[in-house]
Amino acid sequence: MKKLRIHYFQHVVYEGLGSIEEWIRSSGHTLTSTRFFENAVLPELSAIDWLIIMGGGMSVNDEEEFPWLISEKQFIREAVESGKTVLGICLGSQLVSSALGAKVYKNKEKEIGWFDINITNAALAGSLFEEPGSKIKVFHWHGDTFDLPKNAVHLASSDACKNQAYFFGNKVLAMQFHLEPTLKSLQQMIEHGRNDLNPGKYVQPEEALTADKQLFESNRKILFTLLNRLADQK
Repeated sequence: MKKLRIHYFQHVVYEGLGSIEEWIRSSGHTLTSTRFFENAVLPELSAIDWLIIMGGGMSVNDEEEFPWLISEKQFIREAVESGKTVLGICLGSQLVSSALGAKVYKNKEKEIGWFDINITNAALAGSLFEEPGSKIKVFHWHGDTFDLPKNAVHLASSDACKNQAYFFGNKVLAMQFHLEPTLKSLQQMIEHGRNDLNPGKYVQPEEALTADKQLFESNRKILFTLLNRLADQK
């Protein structure tokens, strides 16, 4: 595998790369970052191969409160147009969607916890998601959703949220859900996000979020397979 120059955007202190960092380090790739809660210094596009955009509690539409969202979305758009591999997770997927001209708005339901996603036939026929069966249990923590950008391939849905993932071109992957949490990183999310854990149809109680330790390992394996396949895309 080619050694990659990977840059990631982090929006809040408690939502970092999780197990993605393990994949990057073990694969020998280099890693740089922009942490918008500390600074908003963006890299030169020519200096990176991949851009990973992580989650956060703000909305992509909160440009007045977080003015760096404007330049961030512009950078994402330019990264896509220049042929970089782009991976957006949760808020990151919404930012990619907005940068590609799709609408981002409140979902009908908050979705917080471990819920199945349904893999589409298009995804199973492609080269990214090839897991046995049609469902994968993954972690969710979001209140917003997005429309699919024009020409995007719909990859996954859930009972609470129709547009869970899509592939755009052959190098842009947006996932509303999380595959990357470790027990430690999820505990940090819980610590900073307890106010979101109000009873709801698709909101699990706090104790359920970390109860099944096997889910962290199964999601890590799916994530690593997915990242390897994304790295092989031409």
